[in-house]
Amino acid sequence: MTSPTPNATPTDGAAAAANEPPRYVHAEVEPRWQRYWDENQTFRAVRNPGRPKRYILDMFPYPSGAGLHVGHPEGYTATDIYARYSRMRGIDILHPMGWDAFGLPAEQHAIRTGTHPSTTTAQNVETFRRQLKMLGFSYDWSREVDTTDPGYVRWTQWIFLKLFERGLAYQDRVQVNWCPALGTVLANEEVIDGKSEIGGHPVVRTPLRQWMLRITAYADRLAKDLELLDWPEGTVTMQKNWIGRSEGAQISFDVQGFEGARIDVFTTRPDTLMGCTYVVLAPEHALVDKITGAEHKDAVRAYVDAAARKSDLDRTAVSKTKTGVPTGAMAIHPITGQPVPIWVADYVIGGYGTGAVMAVPGHDERDFAFAKAFDLPIIEVVSPDGALHASLDAAYVDEGVLVRSGPFDGLKSNDGKRAIVADLEKRGKGSSKITYKLRDWVFSRQRYWGEPIPIYFPVEMKDAAGDPRKGDEHTIRFDQPIAVPESELPLRLPELSDFRPGEDPAGPLARAVDWRFFQKDGQWFARETNTMPQWAGSCWYYLRFIDPKNEAEGWSDKAYDDWMPVDLYIGGGEHAVLHLLYARFWHKVLFDIGRVKHPEPFMKLVHQGLILGEDGEKMSKSRGNVVNPDDIVKAYGADCLRLYEMFMGPLEAVKPWQSAQIQGVVRFRDRLFSILTRPHAAAMDDATRRLLHKTIKKVTEDIEALSFNTAISAMMVLLNHLGSMPEPPREAALALTLLVSPLAPHVAEELWKLAGHDRSLALEAWPSFDPALCVDDVIEMAVQVNGKVRGRVVLPRAASEDDAKKAALEADGVGSYTSGKTLKKFIYVPGKIINLVVG
Repeated sequence: MTSPTPNATPTDGAAAAANEPPRYVHAEVEPRWQRYWDENQTFRAVRNPGRPKRYILDMFPYPSGAGLHVGHPEGYTATDIYARYSRMRGIDILHPMGWDAFGLPAEQHAIRTGTHPSTTTAQNVETFRRQLKMLGFSYDWSREVDTTDPGYVRWTQWIFLKLFERGLAYQDRVQVNWCPALGTVLANEEVIDGKSEIGGHPVVRTPLRQWMLRITAYADRLAKDLELLDWPEGTVTMQKNWIGRSEGAQISFDVQGFEGARIDVFTTRPDTLMGCTYVVLAPEHALVDKITGAEHKDAVRAYVDAAARKSDLDRTAVSKTKTGVPTGAMAIHPITGQPVPIWVADYVIGGYGTGAVMAVPGHDERDFAFAKAFDLPIIEVVSPDGALHASLDAAYVDEGVLVRSGPFDGLKSNDGKRAIVADLEKRGKGSSKITYKLRDWVFSRQRYWGEPIPIYFPVEMKDAAGDPRKGDEHTIRFDQPIAVPESELPLRLPELSDFRPGEDPAGPLARAVDWRFFQKDGQWFARETNTMPQWAGSCWYYLRFIDPKNEAEGWSDKAYDDWMPVDLYIGGGEHAVLHLLYARFWHKVLFDIGRVKHPEPFMKLVHQGLILGEDGEKMSKSRGNVVNPDDIVKAYGADCLRLYEMFMGPLEAVKPWQSAQIQGVVRFRDRLFSILTRPHAAAMDDATRRLLHKTIKKVTEDIEALSFNTAISAMMVLLNHLGSMPEPPREAALALTLLVSPLAPHVAEELWKLAGHDRSLALEAWPSFDPALCVDDVIEMAVQVNGKVRGRVVLPRAASEDDAKKAALEADGVGSYTSGKTLKKFIYVPGKIINLVVG
């Protein structure tokens, strides 16, 4: 063990000579203690038999070239305070940090600068690590992970193979937003008016072979197990909405004149079936071309082509004008047998549900708008009260009483649903069904900088002596995927001098022909050239943190038993849906194969609020409102940055950065150092002892509740009290040093050392409080006269009724309301109520 150099006391010589308080020099103290923590591995995670544990986790960052801005450390500071406090409570702590380093941003930066993404990623990681250490976070740096490290990639690929073995990873041709100019598939959010958000390049909807993960197989469990978690209500709601469980019916419409052709629709309102006046197919629906009449062919093809250039978001926007074209074909109503027209409209999405809807314009706002636009029939079949209306000015979307529904007239909606579904089942035209808005996860990326998917395919050569690397004619049998043997993992990325995307949907890896094609036992094979999305590495990093050096397995059972599950997870609300949903999905698969022992990974979740720029806008380079933590630490020190971000307001609140206000916590830190380095008194008066114990209680409860701003306020009150004393009591000074240490560890360590201790306070016991000392002997109570407050009294907590009555009658302001009147009743509840009833 090493200790800070004893001659490094941050005392200004001139100030000492002038008998002034010592001056705290953060630029000297903070790096010295950070070196001490590093050299002594003060925060190394160790499990001790019989002790409780807490796994405290940050959502690990993507190491961008810009480094941290002051908004990033907010969540990291919160977890660090909780981790430091918990260690002092005698709890074993795992508090790790790592890097989510694959992905599109690193690749785009590499393309712009002409450097390899591995080079820029390593540089960015170095910057982030330096900044985090500069802020004094108590991470166990021996557990640092990087999602691009081959040792990490190996186990990401291993998990993929487990999904593949269970049929949860599969290939499919799915409609995607393909941008030839960017050479990549774009998310719906990245397509605006049929063009890429970046560069304004044309985007087309086209089917591509993609790897998919069957997350829908876990939809029920993903929804139900949210009940097990202590998560923000808003996040739970967003997860449930994304999963989108719906109970309803699947109904089949035959197509008139086409033997065996059937259109399946799903609806949550089978009670409205008798009001279906047309059926709508998505432009991508397999039946569109088959059933469209000759006179409608050209219009339908043109419409389908135009829809292919729009994103799903464009097509489903509520405000967009409804468009569509008739096919000329008719569907047969499954109960009435009457024909209804079939239309094609782009507000129906081929990848959602069945790609078809039964249109009930009387009871669906979207269908109503479409019917109005194209003069289609609108029939009321559900009435609020059973009364008939000649026409509808708007769709009635609530439940009610069935009308114009033949044998179902008069039934309430719920009864009508059951009756209509039962009738459909008898006819073989429908049944009850549960569906989900959740879609299987598109797992392919046509990029270079990602984990290679550990799959290869047989290659059939036209010429037995041919070589696919030379471009000889060949066929890759994508229908015969083969898993890379686990013994050959990790499958590493090839070195590519040109890793830019291109127009080939196979992606940049297709250009690495010597890597892509290989021979085994005389047979040619081709590796998969799609890579995994950035989500892959972040789906399971919390498990690698528990056993990061294990080469035999991703994590051991012992490590799992030691640390899992995660007790506190803090991160941004932007990950409230997808990251959490994907990680929960992978965890449940690992649970099913016996590699984890809890159904959920993250027990308590907190989202820190956004810290805005001084202009009230989100921090960004383009706005020029980014505040660099390097500048703040240089000017004021890391402890002041930590204290300020926690003092700004509740952790979950959105708050604007105000540089001028940081001076308040600078004064607090400097006064703390000045007051607590005064000569100490041995004795402590009763009032100080009571305030000290109340402060310990308040700070303890606030840190447990992550209410750091109010904890700081309580410590400020105690410091002001101690500052009024020429010699603050040693017991109070040491206790306050311990209390402040999770929030401002550098100044606390220095104070602890100057008080005569020769080791870090990081593992000292947290101060305890006496509950009896936290209760005041005297209390202030309101005095009511006939139920209205007319004065106040200070009474001993155990005051008798007679003493309370005497004090109440003599209280200032009460006499004018009781003088000359008879006291009819005196109501006294000690500590709560004094009421004089007079008349």
